[in-house]
Order: sequence, then C-alpha cells, then structure tokens
Amino acid sequence: MSKFGSFKEIGVEVANHVAIVEIQRPPHNFFNIPLIKEIAEAFEALDETDECRSIVLAAQGTAFCAGADFSDPNRNKVQRDQKPGGNPLYIEAVRMFRTLKPIVGAIQGAAIGGGLGLAMMPDFRVTCPEARFSANFTRQGYHPGFGLTVTLPDAIGRKNTELMFYTGRRFKGEEAYKMGLAEVLVPRDQVRDAAVALATEIAECSPLGVVACRKIMRDGLADRVRAATDRELIEQGILRETTDFKEGTKAMTERRLATFIGA
Repeated sequence: MSKFGSFKEIGVEVANHVAIVEIQRPPHNFFNIPLIKEIAEAFEALDETDECRSIVLAAQGTAFCAGADFSDPNRNKVQRDQKPGGNPLYIEAVRMFRTLKPIVGAIQGAAIGGGLGLAMMPDFRVTCPEARFSANFTRQGYHPGFGLTVTLPDAIGRKNTELMFYTGRRFKGEEAYKMGLAEVLVPRDQVRDAAVALATEIAECSPLGVVACRKIMRDGLADRVRAATDRELIEQGILRETTDFKEGTKAMTERRLATFIGA
C-alpha cells in the first residue's frame, strides 16, 4: 500500500518533488474503469501533498496503453450508459483532467484508441521512434472518445486531428513528434529518464507560481472534456447499434481489415 493510497493497477512513488505514477498492466496496459479511477485518485492525493510538485505518468511493458480492455465484463454496460455526465469511465477521466499539478507523459510504446486519449491528458509528452499513436476508432466503425475531440485539436490542430480520425492511421513516434503530439523525442530506453528530467525542471520552479500558471493555461479544459465526452458518448451509442460496428469489432479480434457496408 502506497502512502498515497491503496492501488492494484498502478504504482506511485515520489522523489525530489517528482511523483511517478506507473500503470502496471503489462505488456499492453489495456485500460478499464478501475485503472482510470486509480490514476484519478492518485493524482488527487498528490495534489494534496507538498512532497509532490510535478507528476510523470508512465507505464510498464512495451505499450503505454494499447486501448480498452475488451475482456472487462463491465465494458458493455458502461458503454451503454449515455446519461450526460453519468458514464463511469468518463467521470473518472474528467477527474484526471482536474488535476492541479503539471503532468508529463512518458510514452514509450503504443498509445492506441482510448490509450491515445489517456496519453493526451498530460501537459507534455516524451516519446521515442518506436512509439505508435493512433485514433483507430473509425477502423472499428466507432467514434473517438475520452475527450479526444477536444485534446487532439488543442495539441495538433483541426486538420491533423481530422487526418487521424478519418484514416485511423498509426503514426510512428518521429511523425507524432513532428505533428506536435509530443514535445520531446529520445531513444526508447531514455523515455522515462527524459520525462523525469522535464518534471524535475518544472519542480525546481515556484510550486505556487506553476500551479497558478497552469490554472490559467488549462482554464476550462476539464469542463470542455466533460462536454465533449457527453457528445462522443451519444455518437458512440448510435454507431454501436450498426452492422459496421459489429464487423469492426469482429475484425479487430480476428486481426484483419474490416469490410464495412455503411449500415
């Protein structure tokens, strides 16, 4: 048990005013509600302690987060909860966006689908050439979620976001860096150290000044994400009833290209 909470899906350590919150579901680190809830709880606990001035969000294994955990027995029930502001997954996601202290994402591998949504939550991202970034929703007959309709345009602009959404293309780490998906590009074995170095540089500044700056710079972001997830959820609900969605899901599990009919 960490002094910052009791967690099963993550680890939390603090040294030199920098916290490392590590996702511990290797190798793919597929996300589910318990994982996102634990991250949100850890961030809230770190907001309350002077020991922490900045946070690194990292992951064990070869992937940062390769998407949703399709083996989660609660997944279908959660997906069908379309009440505005009432979806359990997105409630926890919005909690993360309300974190007060700066966050650096250490993206050492795949950030796919909702995993990309998680990767876009930090203020900054450190990545490597081997990483992969993809909003692959339309290749599954689905609609983007996790607030990506807000966070991606903020980071890379509308046209690059549309390119990612409409093609479902996978962008390698170097391409992603050039697009603005990450601020730092280093060799894979240096990703976490580089993320900690950036977080340390932030932690060396006035903690009150940094939090005050961040409050203005990210003003309204959590509320925008909440509004976006409400709209995303509606579109997801509509598409979930289509033949194309069923085909997209089946094709993904069978590791083949889907054949869509537009119905």
